[in-house]
Amino acid sequence: MTSWLLLGATEGGLFDLDATLPLMAVQVVLLTLILNALFFRPVGRTVEEREGYITTSRADAKQKLAQVLRLQADLKEQLKDARKAAQALIVEAEQESDQLYRDAIAEATASANAAREASRRELDSQRDGALGQIQADATKLGDLIVDRLLAPQ
Repeated sequence: MTSWLLLGATEGGLFDLDATLPLMAVQVVLLTLILNALFFRPVGRTVEEREGYITTSRADAKQKLAQVLRLQADLKEQLKDARKAAQALIVEAEQESDQLYRDAIAEATASANAAREASRRELDSQRDGALGQIQADATKLGDLIVDRLLAPQ
């Protein structure tokens, strides 16, 4: 035990307790303090900052995903409404074109009937005129025949 003061002296036992053990303990503590100050704290701070960044990023991503899902649902609803409106517009346009077709057919039929009726009336008046002319000519011819037959000879 006298070698506590003498750093290099050993007594040769298996477990000699000299100044080496406290010196090593001081070295380990100093090395731990130095490593902690120079390496572990900055690395720990960086790891904590990254963990905070990752946590914040994950929370933001979850919020953005929820917002995207809401927007997607809204857009699907708007698309569904737009399709319904387009289908209603198509049906309305088909009905309108069908009505226009029916109106055009009715107008063409009425015009054709009116033209046919006018032609029939004109033909009837021409026929009546021709019959009147034929009767007048027949009467005149009959009178002429009678006059020649009865004429003094």
